[in-house]
Amino acid sequence: MRIVYSRSSTATQSLLRQRHILTEAGLLVRTEGVAEGFRPAEGVLLFEDPATTSKIPALERPAFAKVAAAAHPGDVLSVSELFRLCRDLIDIHAVRDWCQSRGVALRVLPGPLSNFHDLAANDATTALLINVIISVGQFQPS
Repeated sequence: MRIVYSRSSTATQSLLRQRHILTEAGLLVRTEGVAEGFRPAEGVLLFEDPATTSKIPALERPAFAKVAAAAHPGDVLSVSELFRLCRDLIDIHAVRDWCQSRGVALRVLPGPLSNFHDLAANDATTALLINVIISVGQFQPS
């Protein structure tokens, strides 16, 4: 199963940019006449946390609890941007541990991280990359 997770930080932010990225990746489909204009593609589960600050750890967010209930070994959890999922090292390590313990792969869609099939992989290169990117991201505004 392919699982998609999206989050916006405030009520004034939109999930639209993330939805466009997810559509380009084939995970969402444009729909006409529907207020949001998108629906999950066949075989995709979509979970969204609108207006949810990154100060709430990913594993404690309402939609992520639904991800946890739906995920099975072999599933792939995709996010449009790593910082929509986690913004600090403690949080990304908790999510990576969660993914590893459940056999769920973690994918980030656009940019250089899209070359990694599984950002939850338990290898030194992936861990180093995640640590560097998240460390830099902690200094950016959410």
